Amino acid sequence: MAKKKNITTSDIITFYMDYVLEHNHQPKTVYAFAKANNFEEHKFYEFFGSFEAIEKHIFKVFFDNTHNALEKNKDYMSFDARNKLLSFYFTFFENLTANRSYVVYALDKHKTSLKGLQSLSELKGAFTNYIEHLDIDLIEIKQEQIDRIQRRGLKESAWLQLLLTMKFWIDDTSAGFEKTDIFIEKSVNTCFDVLDVAPIRSLIDFGKFIYKEKIHMN
Repeated sequence: MAKKKNITTSDIITFYMDYVLEHNHQPKTVYAFAKANNFEEHKFYEFFGSFEAIEKHIFKVFFDNTHNALEKNKDYMSFDARNKLLSFYFTFFENLTANRSYVVYALDKHKTSLKGLQSLSELKGAFTNYIEHLDIDLIEIKQEQIDRIQRRGLKESAWLQLLLTMKFWIDDTSAGFEKTDIFIEKSVNTCFDVLDVAPIRSLIDFGKFIYKEKIHMN
């Protein structure tokens, strides 16, 4: 049988996911993997340097599919940061659910602590970049170093929240993962309520007013 010539990144990802779900482990070698899927070994290296690189990229693909779907939605583009993030979460976990068997395989060994998992490194980069460009309203300190630390803290907190939600989803046995939907809504809304700077700004403005009036009265 002639070897397949037109191999794509998507093909290799599909072959890999199918293989690990059927065998419950990585292929022993790239040669064996290519032979089992009827393509030349060198084709693999046109896209990936290792099986670990595939695993990292798969989670980035879940993010890309989510983000691309949202960007095509006119309603999403008009949402504020809170509702954009809620939409992201619900769409992202729909993607995970469609591939739940693979996700559980990839993460189950590490589900007690996903934070340092290398296979999520590309996802982290994409997600924290997404958070950075959501224009989440924070208090402006007017000091570059402090503002930078505040933004970095926001991204790390958002990433930790996503990991906690993934952990909750992996353990969720409710029908249609309805408990995960509730967890998403409550956790995202709670975080935005904590970050709500409007009352703080009102207090600052009130303080400035009192300060100025006190000076004038004196």
